[in-house]
Amino acid sequence: MMTGSNQVRLLPIEEVAKKLSIPRKHLKPYGDYIAKVSHKLLSELKPKGKLVIVTAITPTPAGEGKTTTSIGLSMALNKLGYSSIVTLREPSLGPVFGIKGGATGGGKSQVLPMEDINLHFTGDIHAVASAHNLISAMIDAHVRFGNELDIDVTKINWPRTMDMNDRALRQIVVALGGHANGYPRQDSFVITAASEIMAILCLAKDLHDLKKRVGDVVVAWTRTNKPVRVSDLQVQGSVAVLLKDAINPNLVQTSENTPAFVHGGPFANIAHGTNSIIATKMALGLSDFVVTETGFGSDLGAEKFLDFVAPVADVRPSAVVIVATVRALKYHGGMNLKELAKPNLEALKKGVENLKVHVENMRKYRVPVVVAINRFETDSDEELQLLKKCVEDMDVPVALNEAFAKGSEGAIELAEKVVRVADDSRYEPLLKGSESVREKIQILAREIYRARGVVFTKEAETSLERLEKNGYGNLPVIVAKTQYSISDDPDKLGAPKDYTFTVRDFLLSAGAGFVVAVSGDIMLMPGLGKKPNAVNIDIDGNGNIVGLF
Repeated sequence: MMTGSNQVRLLPIEEVAKKLSIPRKHLKPYGDYIAKVSHKLLSELKPKGKLVIVTAITPTPAGEGKTTTSIGLSMALNKLGYSSIVTLREPSLGPVFGIKGGATGGGKSQVLPMEDINLHFTGDIHAVASAHNLISAMIDAHVRFGNELDIDVTKINWPRTMDMNDRALRQIVVALGGHANGYPRQDSFVITAASEIMAILCLAKDLHDLKKRVGDVVVAWTRTNKPVRVSDLQVQGSVAVLLKDAINPNLVQTSENTPAFVHGGPFANIAHGTNSIIATKMALGLSDFVVTETGFGSDLGAEKFLDFVAPVADVRPSAVVIVATVRALKYHGGMNLKELAKPNLEALKKGVENLKVHVENMRKYRVPVVVAINRFETDSDEELQLLKKCVEDMDVPVALNEAFAKGSEGAIELAEKVVRVADDSRYEPLLKGSESVREKIQILAREIYRARGVVFTKEAETSLERLEKNGYGNLPVIVAKTQYSISDDPDKLGAPKDYTFTVRDFLLSAGAGFVVAVSGDIMLMPGLGKKPNAVNIDIDGNGNIVGLF
């Protein structure tokens, strides 16, 4: 198949699987270029590959190109003679039709078929939504028919979900219309990527583990403040049935036919922000190098991967790649978004402080760091040279990445430098796991977010006390905070320090196995803007899609 503006020739998915020696019995094709790979294959594999994490500086409206870099790096590793697989999250329809657009890379560094991956793909996200909403429906049915579990209807914390940006559903009232429809109460919707079911899907080791985790989900509290779990509603089996295919990783390919697993999609500013453990571990058993992307900046996705996902998955990262751009660093240096195309060495120097914090943070995990400068057409040679020298002064390997324009050829230098450092990893989590929730947050605030101290609001203290009384006081912590700053304030650009980090509430994700510390105003259900990307997307009579990127 020939596809895209660069006329990429896609291989039949059976050929991609054959290159990886995936047995045909574990392959379930979805058309010619997409397949599910049974999660059962994982039990037949032994990890042999090195794991490379791709993260970035603090995101800006200028864009950083983390996905494009991840794909390009994996293709370049293949070009160097290693076998490599890139593992990515599945795009959510909300951002696709909202502001961000698709999430399959760009230019000559993409995962394909782009249209299918960005739209309904293999139905995983819809399966997650159905599973989540089954639990929602069961809660209200249980309350309607006697409420034997003594659920306090003012303390139901399980929302409903859909995979679209819809601000009108953030806060709603359900069960209007009389007694036959149940008891009216306030409810809410979250986007499907924010569902705990999505987090569980990406953390589960197999169907048995998935079912147990679903059963452990706390959906409400009784009138005596005791947790009500999905297992109390007796529907963990039904939820697992709805996820029986979604648990299997999706195999696709890049624009140069490098294998890619695209599976799962939790956000990094509200969950752990990386693709499924099954996909990553499967890739580690099938290739020499696995390149995996973590969401947003290193203070979010990479921290959560290194402190939580890697210990849960029992994997040891070999290298961390931090993606930076001249444009984004100038923005952190105070430049206006509309002026970023103009050379400005002073703003760049000032913005480099943001990159420096991310480099220092990642080094605390004793994993080798490589900086990838993702090149844009507007970058001047003087700016690129200055940025390269600034990174070299940090004693960090640095490479120019031009995968967008040149494919694997544009990422060869980056791949070579990653290979060079990959044997030097002495990975060690910053959080050891034994600390209390409060202690974990204090460590993260001091070491990663560079705060002077932490303040817990009265609401947060009350929530934490309830968690501690019910045995959840030492769970891992996932911090939900703005992606636009290292701090808890999106307006604090660059490298803020010596401020007070505020935790305003705690949310329990017992099935996923973590406590969410909510800092700042985190949106669990985004909204569409005045002119979202949806107005640019169209399809002609022959089925050709335009405006999807």
